[in-house]
Amino acid sequence: MKNQILPMSIIYINQDMINQRIDNFMHKRFKNIPKSMIYRIIRTGKVRVNKKRVKPYYKLNIGDIVKTPPIKTSHNSKNNSIPVNYLNSLLKNILYEDNHLLIINKPSGIAVHGGSGLNFGIIECFRKLRPLNKFLELMHRIDRETSGVLILVKKRMSLLCLHKQLREKKIKKEYVALVHGLWPNNIKKISQPLLKIKLHNKQKKVLIDINGKASETHFIIKKKFSSSTLLSIIPKTGRTHQIRVHSLYAGHPILFDKRYGDSKLDSNIKTKNQNNINRLLLHASAIHFIHPKNGNKICIKAPLDLDFKNYLHTMM
Repeated sequence: MKNQILPMSIIYINQDMINQRIDNFMHKRFKNIPKSMIYRIIRTGKVRVNKKRVKPYYKLNIGDIVKTPPIKTSHNSKNNSIPVNYLNSLLKNILYEDNHLLIINKPSGIAVHGGSGLNFGIIECFRKLRPLNKFLELMHRIDRETSGVLILVKKRMSLLCLHKQLREKKIKKEYVALVHGLWPNNIKKISQPLLKIKLHNKQKKVLIDINGKASETHFIIKKKFSSSTLLSIIPKTGRTHQIRVHSLYAGHPILFDKRYGDSKLDSNIKTKNQNNINRLLLHASAIHFIHPKNGNKICIKAPLDLDFKNYLHTMM
């Protein structure tokens, strides 16, 4: 075990982070730091929200800027190192890069950030790959199991601009998914409120619930196979697990979704197609937005990975 100094960080609070107490948020983000230390640095004013001291029970709001000081922690250097070959492979997944943005085609199976037992995620990898970028933050998130377009931002003002576009629904995201069964032609939109709950094992799950947040997802049939349907999906809101839960609500869960899917149907279709694929068949295929610096309309598309492509070929 070695001592490590975590650098000062600036965290921009987005829709997925709001309504959490600052102490709980810090504890989740910095897993290796004792709770007592987190409380101490908050109480002594070393953690600032919008440049002000806050109490440990302060609840985060969208647009808040959280600044944390350098923090000493202990870590296992072997476990926390990121393999060089892994970093190099991520470089091949860059779709677009300039002085303001870095956009990648995120592989399935890697989280966007470390935590919850994970030593590193996409953001930690690219901070290591781009050490000269003093500012590098996630503009949004996609599920660990989902692949596709992910935007990282290099400038604070660019991040604020893109978050404003998100709030004003000026950013359009497109997904591709393969779902069980033949999707009905008449289901083109699902608007069911979503409520996030915490299970006994501390995992989060999202349910359709009248007390949940308003959510809307649009579905377009791309191709029907014998026992599954390839869909183009456009979420109008950005709730956690929105597409996966709305697909399940329609009675057509996404293939190989271990949280919201149908394990029996998954097993049957694997046996039938003699395929050992083990990833959620959901992919963020494109994103449309306005460039934060020059005002140009941008559309970034991410091709399907080999596993997803090959699986579709087995359906032909």
